[in-house]
Amino acid sequence: MVKSMDVDGGCLCGHVTYAAAVNPAAVAICNCTDCQNHSGSAFSVFVPLEETDFRLKTGELSHYEKVGGSGTLRAMGFCPKCGTLIYGKTVGQGMRWMSLRVGTIRQRAALKPGRQIWYGSAQTWTDDMAELPKFDKQPSFDDFATQTED
Repeated sequence: MVKSMDVDGGCLCGHVTYAAAVNPAAVAICNCTDCQNHSGSAFSVFVPLEETDFRLKTGELSHYEKVGGSGTLRAMGFCPKCGTLIYGKTVGQGMRWMSLRVGTIRQRAALKPGRQIWYGSAQTWTDDMAELPKFDKQPSFDDFATQTED
């Protein structure tokens, strides 16, 4: 039996909230170009779960359907008010699984990725992120403007 963890979360504006049961050991980073595009970042972090383990508590989701790189039709569920992507899910027959975006989960600090997928599409600079300078809060504009390459 897969160990599960009860989580809850929602969108940026609070219109959409949900509860779910997830397997913390299944958290992954996806480097596919679709995730790069719709996250506005180099990757997305998700936890897979069966659709029956997800329950929408408040609000409603809008969906955008797209065929992913795997050839599977995926419906991206997002808040119609603020645009926060909550999940991607398979469309059609077969096992109905979802990829719940970890950034929307309130307990996200307990969900450490254990693998990367679609690594062939990864941005090469992501391997060097541990070496970057770190700031606890937003640095001033001048800190960015005066930054030079080594």
